Amino acid sequence: MAVVRAEDIYERHIKLLPAAERLRLLAIVAQDLAAQPAQSSEGHQRSLLELEGLGAEIWQGIDAQEYVNELRKEWDHRP
Repeated sequence: MAVVRAEDIYERHIKLLPAAERLRLLAIVAQDLAAQPAQSSEGHQRSLLELEGLGAEIWQGIDAQEYVNELRKEWDHRP
């Protein structure tokens, strides 16, 4: 069975539709996705807790309290 790519479907069918129909299609797809629980490619539901620790290396060597203090100083100087 041949693999159908989203890009091919878009180029062959969707791109040819008038803008109003493309927006209608987008709304239908969004509504369909919103009605389904979020699932990973393995088929199980994802958890927000899976993001724990992601990007921790960005904050290496930065003192959290000092960072917050600097943000608060910036807020005090905003108009």
